[in-house]
Amino acid sequence: MFSKTRVAVLRGGPSSEYDISLKTGAAVLANLPEDCHPLDVFIDRAGRWHMHGRREDPHRILGKVDVVLNALHGEYGEDGQVQHLLETYRVPFSGSRRLASALAMNKTLTRRLLAKEGVKTPYFRLIRSGEAAHLDELATNLYRAFPQPCVIKPAAKGSSVGVSLARSPAEISYALSLAFRDSDAALVEEYLDGVESVCGIIEDFRGERLYRLLPIEVVPSEGAPFYDYEERSGGRARFTAPATISSESREELSAIAERIHRVLGLRHYSSSDFIVHPKRGIYFLEIDSLPSLAPGAPFPAALHSVGVSLPQFLDHLLVLTRERK
Repeated sequence: MFSKTRVAVLRGGPSSEYDISLKTGAAVLANLPEDCHPLDVFIDRAGRWHMHGRREDPHRILGKVDVVLNALHGEYGEDGQVQHLLETYRVPFSGSRRLASALAMNKTLTRRLLAKEGVKTPYFRLIRSGEAAHLDELATNLYRAFPQPCVIKPAAKGSSVGVSLARSPAEISYALSLAFRDSDAALVEEYLDGVESVCGIIEDFRGERLYRLLPIEVVPSEGAPFYDYEERSGGRARFTAPATISSESREELSAIAERIHRVLGLRHYSSSDFIVHPKRGIYFLEIDSLPSLAPGAPFPAALHSVGVSLPQFLDHLLVLTRERK
């Protein structure tokens, strides 16, 4: 009989964000409260589950745990697939439920829904792979008719995976080919120059239903055009808390992050990425329904900026998860 809560930490997974997930999982395992019995559940790139170094069926593992902390990122871990499995076995788990997770991963649906709520996003166009039979011709047309430079990304990936900044027809063609390698649709959006900022939300924290962390300014490393996947996974970017924008902009940005969390039906915690343009204001870029908790990621930096340690946050997250909130 276990006197401690058996906490399964899911990490790895068949995702383009496999490496980031391993780091998040390691950080979670190293910072769990003392009343927890940690179980390192490794999911390999083929989607096979392992515990204690042995391959096991998910249903056998889930039958041995009290709570699941989901440290997966990207496909499978954030798009509703693993949430569906956990809901089927009725295991309490951290993060958003299946439908909200799937919605947050779909950039186009998210933007269209948020536009109805008055949230500004960059001008964009969705291009499906079937439209790209003549890629060079498509790229030339986009260069002539679409605001330049432009940002091109897969329509259903997280953490800036496969995102490119394109300035010429050749670069647009190459960026589209990269995006279609990861997704059957690509999002082409106008490039906005400004302050990159990330704002996290935590539920039922410090007496507030939706607690707003301070907006964090992201300063990419020298030579990086923006906070792309390489910057995220390598931990090379620097963070300034609070962001060097006006107090009015910080308040507005954090209020938008709260609205996004609520409108998308997210649960427990989330993180939204923004650009603050000096003339046009605040623009939403994308949502992370399971922000990275690894060292060098913005969410832990935001926690630190308000005096919250990772163990304290995980303790709170476990309370929410146990209570199935």
